[in-house]
Amino acid sequence: MNTSNSFKYPLATTSWGPEEYEAIQSVVASGCFTMGAKVNQFEQKFAAQIGSKYAVMVNSGSSANLLAIAALFYTKNSRLKLNIGDEVIVPAVSWSTTYYPLHQYGLKIKFVDIDLETLNIRLESLEEAVTDKTRLLLAVNLLGNPNDFRAIQKIIAKRNIVLVEDNCESLGATFHGKFAGTFGVIGTFSSFFSHHISTMEGGVVVTDDEEIYHILLALRAHGWTRNLPKQNRVTGLKSDNPFEESFRFVLPGYNLRPLELEGAIGIEQMNKLPSFIAQRRENAKRFQAITEGDPRILIQKEVGESSWFGFSIVIKPGSNLSRGKLLSDLTEIGFECRPIVTGNFAKNDVVKFFNYEIHGDLKNANHIDNFGLFIGNHHYPINEALQQLENYLRC
Repeated sequence: MNTSNSFKYPLATTSWGPEEYEAIQSVVASGCFTMGAKVNQFEQKFAAQIGSKYAVMVNSGSSANLLAIAALFYTKNSRLKLNIGDEVIVPAVSWSTTYYPLHQYGLKIKFVDIDLETLNIRLESLEEAVTDKTRLLLAVNLLGNPNDFRAIQKIIAKRNIVLVEDNCESLGATFHGKFAGTFGVIGTFSSFFSHHISTMEGGVVVTDDEEIYHILLALRAHGWTRNLPKQNRVTGLKSDNPFEESFRFVLPGYNLRPLELEGAIGIEQMNKLPSFIAQRRENAKRFQAITEGDPRILIQKEVGESSWFGFSIVIKPGSNLSRGKLLSDLTEIGFECRPIVTGNFAKNDVVKFFNYEIHGDLKNANHIDNFGLFIGNHHYPINEALQQLENYLRC
């Protein structure tokens, strides 16, 4: 597995070694390719390492977000249950499939500005945006950086608001010693090629709520009962007759199952995750030192302990530096550059299909949309790339 681009310093590179290829061969030799024991083993390992009771592997982080929102529509818990038309607050900067499940389930989307330094939701704007109509806060931990969950909990503590985390870009990040993705009722993760671990395609949903877990199991595979435990929170007691239970459908589900290959690869990747994150943080220390005090640019202000998905560079308001020149110069040096996720997502034509509103203005989201970019970080030392960046910034 490799990238097809020719950049000297690409955004993503393979993190597989002999262990992953041996894991693939073990699945090939077994002849069992559909979701099975390796997926289950990966789920148990993932939950244990992240500090969550339950984990459900799916075929992508996008599917993880879809399942997370769907589960809240089918819970019997009135404290968690969502209904069509309920208001959900989201930051204006995230990936497209953070937002699409909200639209697909008929929620009213309220876009809120981001903080120009952390790139996460602007806490002052969140506090202003919350009303008695707000039922869900979908917090996004952007580019490896956790939100300030103590501040968020203070804002929503006295209201009937469900907290869900889109943690697809921030596996391994912590806030006060607790892993990002475990602060909400549900957290979502991605194991796509460019992310902290890679299972080719893949995603995970975590929760501590047993009923939500059982709903996720049913929704992941056709809405049937086959994957539910005998005693479960969806149907109660399952029949012992496999013929009756094999095709018993109880929820309007999907087919979002991962492959057994992905589960086997994921086990090996999770073994390596601590070293991956440690090296990304070492790279970040040098990146911070290189950029510190530069009057032209802002870099992402770390909240808690970031897992440093990538390195954002935002031109400061009032600076004479243009993004066009920055992009051209970095590309010429050999850096692959991308916008900061989607920039201001609310500018996209697709929102015409949404039931949505914009709270206040999106000044900071617009600024990073026009004046921001990010370059790659990796699970190995990137001293040459960082030296090139330092030479460029100091010339």
